[in-house]
Amino acid sequence: MHFTPRATDLRKRYDVVIVGGGGHGLGIAYYLAKDHAIRSVAVLERGYLGGGNTARNTAVIRSNYLTEEGIRFYSESVRLFKYLSNELGFNVLFEPRGQMTLAHTEGDLHNFRWRAEVNRHLGVRSELVGREDVRRYVPHLNLSEDVRFPILGGLWHADGATARHDAVAWGYARGACSHGVEVHQHTEVLGFDLANGRAVAVLTNRGRVECNDVVQAVAGWSSVVARKAGIRLPIHSYPLQAMVTQPYKPVLDPHVSSPRLHVYVHQTSRGEFVIGGGSDPYPLYKTRVTLEQRELLSAAAIELFPFLGQARVLRQWAGTTDMTPDYSPIMGVSPVKNYYLDAGWGTWGFKATPVCGKTIAALVATGTTPDLIKPFALERFYRHKQINEAGATAAGL
Repeated sequence: MHFTPRATDLRKRYDVVIVGGGGHGLGIAYYLAKDHAIRSVAVLERGYLGGGNTARNTAVIRSNYLTEEGIRFYSESVRLFKYLSNELGFNVLFEPRGQMTLAHTEGDLHNFRWRAEVNRHLGVRSELVGREDVRRYVPHLNLSEDVRFPILGGLWHADGATARHDAVAWGYARGACSHGVEVHQHTEVLGFDLANGRAVAVLTNRGRVECNDVVQAVAGWSSVVARKAGIRLPIHSYPLQAMVTQPYKPVLDPHVSSPRLHVYVHQTSRGEFVIGGGSDPYPLYKTRVTLEQRELLSAAAIELFPFLGQARVLRQWAGTTDMTPDYSPIMGVSPVKNYYLDAGWGTWGFKATPVCGKTIAALVATGTTPDLIKPFALERFYRHKQINEAGATAAGL
């Protein structure tokens, strides 16, 4: 795959150094070069491009969040995703599907009714639907009342979609490099040289690199990398596991999630069923998988779709989620004057890729924080202005 030019030696200085070569880091580099003509940019990735959480997510895109700030932010990301293949000249396989979030209790229905009203008020297509509409949207779903948690209704989100996660990273990488950005794989950041409250250089396993600005976009390792610059982040990292079955003929179009059962399911364009759930209940950086989680996900998926009891699991994997206390990301400036943060994405970093790239690039280029990401500043935790999105997770209450 030759989506980027062959590796070159690191230069001694760049205008911007981006730590992290996943979708976010590559998106920021692309928009810096394309929208702001800042082309002296180096993206440093300790592994291979898109090999971290970008490669380990389940590729769901949606905007049916709880808070006004979250809904506006993710709605813009959905809009950008729709045109991303044309923007990059690279097919990211964006597929509008819709999402059905299942209600199993009267409390769920009350919550979804309120959530649908907030969504619609802000232009997001969400509505509370009854059992018959659930059956119409998802014909193969088990609507029996003889189960642990019978289905009473659902929240239908017409804007739900998926895209190919690695294609998003490759498209941004190719686009960034075509505008002069340098991408350096197998380049680990070991630390930073600080002077007068600024990061003046990045220390790597390939030498010291001076810079005007640093952007951190390292997903699950956010708190570890930030600590190298003397920044403490309110983040704990947890494994997040998922698995995929053998291919079937197409039978499921929407993305289906059940917070009560802690599971979500969708069928890929190749016919595989992707099954995921909530994060593991304890902090850990190791991306291992467990039999316990496979059993829990299997039991929940089979309750929703009994025919999956005959399916074979092809793969199981894990990523590392960097969770903040309010389940919302941290974007913007940091205590180090020229060190910018793109962190705390928890379980929904992929769906924010284009909007995060565009807004963080604008911040670095202009020095002014875009209105769309002002509420997600690190300082909100010191001003007690949290943006609580804990209830918006696809598979956890």
